[in-house]
Amino acid sequence: MQTDIDPRSLIGRKAYDRNGHKIGTVDEVYLDDATGAPEWAAVRTGLFSRDAFVPLEPSTLVDETLRVPYDRALIKDAPDFGVGRHLSPEQELQLYHHYGLDIAAPDPGPPPSDRDFGRLAGGDI
Repeated sequence: MQTDIDPRSLIGRKAYDRNGHKIGTVDEVYLDDATGAPEWAAVRTGLFSRDAFVPLEPSTLVDETLRVPYDRALIKDAPDFGVGRHLSPEQELQLYHHYGLDIAAPDPGPPPSDRDFGRLAGGDI
C-alpha cells in the first residue's frame, strides 16, 4: 500500500474485494507497533455486522476506495477481535495465517552453548 497516505484518511472509505464486490466501510486503521506504518484496517461489513480485519499490504487505493486482494467470503470469515483495542501479537499472527501471509520470524540469535543450556535447565556443570 502507498506509505505516504495518512491512515486517518482511510477511515470512512468504501472497501471492495478482489472481484469488485463491496465489503463495507473502513472503520479503524491499526498501525504496526514497531514502525508506525498502517498495517490492518477494520472494515464494517454491514449495518448489523461486525468489523473484519483486512491487511493493508498488499491492498491498494483505487479511485478513493480500498481494494483488498481477497474474496469477500474470506474477509468476512476473518477472526473477530472487536475494534477499539490493541491487537496482540497472537491475534496478528492469527490474521496473518487466515490470509495466508508470510511473516518473517524474528532472528532467535545464536543457540546457547552447552554450558548455558545446562545452567538454564537447572543442572550444574
